[in-house]
Amino acid sequence: MEHELRSFWRNFFEYNWKFAVFLTLLICVPRFILVLNANASGNYSAIGLVMLASALAPFVFLTKTGRKNAGITKPKSYIGLLLAFIVGLAFSFLLYFAGYNLYGNTDMNWYQYIGRSYRIPAVISLNDKAVLFSVVAVTSMIFSPVGEELFFRGIVHSGFAKSIGDKKASAADSLIFAIVHISHFGIIYNNGHWDYLIAPGLIWFLAMFLISLLFFLFRRYTGSILGSIACHAAFNLGMTYCIFYLL
Repeated sequence: MEHELRSFWRNFFEYNWKFAVFLTLLICVPRFILVLNANASGNYSAIGLVMLASALAPFVFLTKTGRKNAGITKPKSYIGLLLAFIVGLAFSFLLYFAGYNLYGNTDMNWYQYIGRSYRIPAVISLNDKAVLFSVVAVTSMIFSPVGEELFFRGIVHSGFAKSIGDKKASAADSLIFAIVHISHFGIIYNNGHWDYLIAPGLIWFLAMFLISLLFFLFRRYTGSILGSIACHAAFNLGMTYCIFYLL
């Protein structure tokens, strides 16, 4: 039987739920703190390093067999990738309509608050706005979908699945994903102090949990992590469009 963890790491770990928890603490705790700090300072440069570390984790810890079992392989359904993209896009617009109808253009609207990090000038030409949108959209479709999916739906999910099976593992990595995203919205920095938005934060938390389940659904449907990456990239594209053009 081929090992999934590289030989060096087998001296310290078994590939199971304990290893998944170790990785979660290693990556997600610093990320949570860094995002909160970035929301206060406006400097998000360190977040890119977290995404890079997340993306590299399967290649640092896993053998070729381990990476394959974690979904890093060719998809069995390219139509599934298109479907994943459509569903991710649709979910982003549903979340926009929910936020706008409930909270309008206030900071209680998750997209409104997250849009601060995009630094869209109050006065900007249509051409300049289109250029800025393109840059932000392409960036958001690459870095977090690749980094987060290789991490959450890849190595972390597979570690949990070794101990508790796919369904419970999907619930576990989705719960972690949702908790991590409270740092993006839920705990907010406003006018020099921190607030926790209970009702909007709970809606955002549940939305992140559900979209995470969808990401794994398309990983399983396509037989590849590319399915979850496609769904995640589409969600980020839709969110970016809503922030730039609908708010």
